[in-house]
Amino acid sequence: MGKDKLKRFAEISAFENVLQLEEGHVRKGQWHPQQFENKHPLVLELACGKGEYTVEMARLFPEKNFIGIDYKGNRIWRGAKTALEEAVTNVAFLRIQIENIEAYFEPEEVSEIWITFPDPQPQVSREKKRLTSSRFLVNYRNILQPGGFVHLKTDDDNLYAYTLAKIEEHHLKLHIATDNLYESEYADEILSIKTYYEKKYLKNNKNINYLKFSFD
Repeated sequence: MGKDKLKRFAEISAFENVLQLEEGHVRKGQWHPQQFENKHPLVLELACGKGEYTVEMARLFPEKNFIGIDYKGNRIWRGAKTALEEAVTNVAFLRIQIENIEAYFEPEEVSEIWITFPDPQPQVSREKKRLTSSRFLVNYRNILQPGGFVHLKTDDDNLYAYTLAKIEEHHLKLHIATDNLYESEYADEILSIKTYYEKKYLKNNKNINYLKFSFD
């Protein structure tokens, strides 16, 4: 591991807005009183990377709480540091494996889930690692409040098609589906947030897919 990565890992251990692995268990069912000290809706961004989307959503919606989740601490460092420097207090970061998410959130504790540009895991052998595979959908259903939305934003056409098929397979409620977000009517303030990598995709004329669905 490079010196910069080691330095960032050491720094996030002291960040008050970052919880890592086992230390995050204490927040299960207690995110509102212990982390945010309010009762605002709790929104997750999964595979948040550098946390750009998480922090920008927190800026736009101070009446909600946001948690960016990723396993790579050197990436989380960037979003967490920005939030601390800018005093964005309605955002936190959780460094865990996403497949263990139910160990960190009580049933119906979460109001909304965002999945923005995840690794599409294109190999057939890695299908279970896709963040919209059946096992992940079961986890999301268990922690989401009734009527809570799941959003997927991706440049990968195959992941978009795969997720549409999973929505149909599990008889989920599809609210929005577009394979060209920025040519659609749906590109509102929150969907128009662009991360560093999304800007690169757009420069390469990649279309951006978007899905919004719920479990009831």
